[in-house]
Parts: sequence; structure tokens; C-alpha cells
Amino acid sequence: MFLNYYSSMIILIPAIIFAMFAQGAVKRNYEKYSKVRNKRNISGAEAARRVLNQNGLTEIQINKIAGNLTDNYNPRNRTLNLSTKVYDDKTISSVSIACHEVGHAIQHANNYIPLMIRNGIVPVVNLASKASWPLIFVGIILSTRNEIGGLLFNIGVITFIVVILFHLITLPVELNASNRAINQMKELYLIDEEEIGGSKKVLRAAAMTYVAALAVAAANLIRILAIRGNR
Repeated sequence: MFLNYYSSMIILIPAIIFAMFAQGAVKRNYEKYSKVRNKRNISGAEAARRVLNQNGLTEIQINKIAGNLTDNYNPRNRTLNLSTKVYDDKTISSVSIACHEVGHAIQHANNYIPLMIRNGIVPVVNLASKASWPLIFVGIILSTRNEIGGLLFNIGVITFIVVILFHLITLPVELNASNRAINQMKELYLIDEEEIGGSKKVLRAAAMTYVAALAVAAANLIRILAIRGNR
């Protein structure tokens, strides 16, 4: 059993390589376009404020937070939180990322169904992500002794599938937010036409990390099922 557990790690290798490639692409594109000042000479915070106001979201507060690429929209208190560089810098990267987060605020205001589903299942996913591997691991240990081990293993598999579903529903949410960001930047002339390509590269690279997360989770599920099949 343990031999199957460790030897099955080979199933993860392609997904892990893909995840490393995606992370590298994010870093390269972000760093490249964080050095290119946008021609409108506006910061990420200024761009975000314009898009929010244009969409009637004047009540949403924009906060500056610590960290690197820690940017997020909080639907609970309806605040837009931008990391220091994204908030202050007047680059293509900063404007693009800030507008992407505003895209989530617009989704929330418009009751975008995938976002509502994702937000609704977050508590369940948090519990499932913490419980899945312990259940699977304990199930493997006990499966050679009694039927309880098999039951725990199966419950662990089910909780892991819940995590994968979360990754799956996250993809359209993130892609839609990026599309909204590009459209808003075009409509409000926040960046020049020749800068749109750079914005798309930054946002597409970020989206690839979510694809990679889904790929790693799916590979882990295949690995788990392979272990189960050999039981």
C-alpha cells in the first residue's frame, strides 16, 4: 500500500511542472510590465476608483495592504484591497491587476452566478481541504485492518472532490474578471491601445495559475483513485 502511495507520485510530475511554468510566467510578466509606466500616468488605485465609480460602486473603499500580489476583493465588507506596489505604481501591471480585482466587485454587484456559488461553498471547501488528506492517509493505514479504513478513505476521496469542484468553479470567475478588466480599461481609456497586449499577458499569466491549481488537484485525484484501485 505505501509503495503504491509513494510510487504514484509520478502521476503528479506533469501537473507540478505545469504549475512551476505558470508561476514562472506570472513572475516574468508581472516584473516586465511593472517596469513599464502606463501612458495615462495613473496608479492602480486611481484606475480602480475610476472603474468602480463608472459602475456605480462609489461606496466600495480601496485599501492599501502589505505583501506582494496580495490583492483581493472582499465580498463580506465590500472592500478592494491592493498591495502597496499595485496601489501606488503607475505601471501596466498595477493598473491591470487593480482592474481585475474591480472585476470581482462588479461580479458581486451583478450577482454573477459562478462567483455566488464559489463564495457560498467556501466554508465547506475550507473544511474539506483540511480533512481530505488526513482521512485518506488514516484510511490507507487502517484499510489493512478493518472496513473502517476503507470508509475513511472513501470519505477522504469525496472531500477531495469538493476541493476540485472549487478549483473548477474558480476558473470562470477569474477569467470573467480579467475580461471585465480589459473591457473597462478600453472603455475608460485607462491604457493606450498599444498597452492592451501587455495587460492581457499579465492577466492571462495570472489565470494560468488557477488552471495549474486545477491540474495539480485533478492529478492528485487520479493518484488517489489509482491507490484505491490497487487496494
